[in-house]
Amino acid sequence: MSQPGTATNPLRVAIIGAGPTGFYTAEHFFKQQGLAVAVDMFECLPTPFGLVRGGVAPDHQKIKSVTQVFDRIAAHPNFRFYGYVEFGRDVALADLQTYYHQIVFTTGAQTDRSLGIPGEGLRGSHAATEFVAWYNGHPDYRECQFDLSQERVAVIGVGNVAVDVARILCHTPEELAQTDIADYALEALSQSRVKEVTILGRRGPAQAAFTNPEIKELGELSAAEITVLPEEIKLDPLSQATLVQSNDRATLKKIEILQAYTNRQPNGKSRRLTVRFLVSPVELIGNEAGQVVAMRLVKNELYVTGRGDLRSRATDKFEELPVGLVFRSVGYCGVPLPGVPFDEKWGIIPNERGRVINPASRQPVVGLYAAGWIKRGPSGIIGTNKPDALETINCMLEDLVHGRVLTPSRPDVTAAEAFVHRRQPNYFSYQDWRRLDELEVARGQAVGRPRVKFTKVEDMLVALGRRESAR
Repeated sequence: MSQPGTATNPLRVAIIGAGPTGFYTAEHFFKQQGLAVAVDMFECLPTPFGLVRGGVAPDHQKIKSVTQVFDRIAAHPNFRFYGYVEFGRDVALADLQTYYHQIVFTTGAQTDRSLGIPGEGLRGSHAATEFVAWYNGHPDYRECQFDLSQERVAVIGVGNVAVDVARILCHTPEELAQTDIADYALEALSQSRVKEVTILGRRGPAQAAFTNPEIKELGELSAAEITVLPEEIKLDPLSQATLVQSNDRATLKKIEILQAYTNRQPNGKSRRLTVRFLVSPVELIGNEAGQVVAMRLVKNELYVTGRGDLRSRATDKFEELPVGLVFRSVGYCGVPLPGVPFDEKWGIIPNERGRVINPASRQPVVGLYAAGWIKRGPSGIIGTNKPDALETINCMLEDLVHGRVLTPSRPDVTAAEAFVHRRQPNYFSYQDWRRLDELEVARGQAVGRPRVKFTKVEDMLVALGRRESAR
């Protein structure tokens, strides 16, 4: 048989994960001139788009418009989407090796990192990822419970996810009702008694990971006063020297925005949002019922490591912060995939420029690749995944030229489709998703919202005139 990539023997590529990285990977392949390629995308949920649907805050509709780009990619005649097909349950690695020349994993970073402090398991202590997935209507998280009767909330972390959580908690019911937030979350948040939200960062303002637009939004909240402590916003000599040396305009602007918040005068808003720096939780304190009631904080200071990095370390100064609800947002990591090498320490698939590496031999595993957060860790924004995917694609094309690909026994589209149908008769095609999309948007238009999401797989099947079958 001819080398894969010709009209008579197209290169067959399987992408595991239907988030932005998966679509960018497909796009890069379809742009290759003179290469015949067929891409099949597998996703454990019935719906595509990963964190764009399940992670981007519901009040950030403009960011979600990137799905229009993904729709165009999916319209390619050699693209197929297999939604509600889970790797490791419905299909195994050995199965895919029967139908594809190359397999690329774009599954992201699906879990949160723990704090590792006493009391972390108390009732009222949650991962921010769970809260985000809950209010965005992720089917696996719709049954989560969050005690929004608590008046004081702490959000640990100063990345964009932490800011999103704080902002959603501070919005009015009327503001949330204009978004595509899940119906059950809208109802719960409309009954919220939250009055105070505190965001906690272990390092200084110059090291905060949130972007300038995100922190600027907090100052524009209609129902929450924003407060920053002057002593915590003041740059220490190390941060000042680093900024002068780098002339980082974005960080300078960030400091300017934060410093302006120290001069704000209260104007009677119903909620208060405080952004803290150089503090770390060392213990969550609970009552006799096992409910978190306070957090013990230690004051930090910055120092320079031997490599020249600015790090934080604890001092001997402590304080206690009364809180009844805690969300941790201190980093994310990927989860292992059956049969695929995994680095437990870093939470990624071990790789070199996207080529999956066998940990024992340190050699590339033929035909296996990674892209996105599962490749490099949770960093960057949605657009960062595009050049990351291109780096992986270049390695895949280089391996194709040198014949370093899998040799599937059944490398044709119809055979793979028949196999998937046998394993998961209720898989969702992209046409199925487009129908669901139309229905969600129509439901939203009826009540003046961008969309009303389906949050149960059973409801999605019913909407398509189908019913769940045993898996």
